[in-house]
Amino acid sequence: MTTGASTPTTPTYPARPRRSRLRTFLPLGIAAWLVLEIWLLSVVASAAGGLAVFVLLLAGFLAGSAVVKRAGRRAFRSLTETLQQQGGGGPAQPGAETGKNEGNGFLMLGGLLLMLPGIVSDVVGLVLLVPPVQKALGRYTERTFERKLREAGAGGLGEAYTQARIHRPDGKVVQGEVIRDEPAGGADEPRDARPPVGY
Repeated sequence: MTTGASTPTTPTYPARPRRSRLRTFLPLGIAAWLVLEIWLLSVVASAAGGLAVFVLLLAGFLAGSAVVKRAGRRAFRSLTETLQQQGGGGPAQPGAETGKNEGNGFLMLGGLLLMLPGIVSDVVGLVLLVPPVQKALGRYTERTFERKLREAGAGGLGEAYTQARIHRPDGKVVQGEVIRDEPAGGADEPRDARPPVGY
């Protein structure tokens, strides 16, 4: 029996934006990596003893800190040489610089992975210290970065400058575009610099 009262409807909310794959799988990957590291350390501890695990972790930390220190010194030396060449007016030698600094980032990353406690991170850190692996990863990273820049080049920065974000008091962000209205008389008339009184 209807009495004329409307039935309550569920409120409609705007669709939530879809999460990226990285935001979905990165926490799961980190959790799986931590569980694997703990399990491997417990297996090594049961097979070789707790002292062996402690020595293994300490050796990994010391080796990683030595690698990070070496990579930092190489980067600082390269920066100093570059600044001296630019300051002295001498021509830069691009061939000598790229061969020397090609794997500095991967060397630093390998050292940091060695410093982390765990067996998997130590193995990945040791693999990153191999120069052919550094060169291959460097080429892959460069190609990927250039491809992403080409994809974003068509409408990338031009649209970024025209869009504006308006922050509301409740913290929500509203996407929009800035539209400049010209006065009726044309562009030659001066416009009032003050905003209207409703703002």
